[in-house]
Amino acid sequence: MKVITKKVQGCASRLHARSVGFVEDVRGQGTTEYAILVGVLVVIAIIAITLFRPKLQELWDAIASGINGL
Repeated sequence: MKVITKKVQGCASRLHARSVGFVEDVRGQGTTEYAILVGVLVVIAIIAITLFRPKLQELWDAIASGINGL
């Protein structure tokens, strides 16, 4: 009976160690996900600015001429 109890205790302690390690790994996951999200948003912003550059230039010129007309 003592052998079975020791095996169960050993399994329980290994399971506990793994669960503690898992919890610690999850903390860094949020930072990684945030970095990936920021990177994707930067790429989308660069693509949008590149695609809409002529329209943005027209808008900027209209704003500049409106300010100069004051």
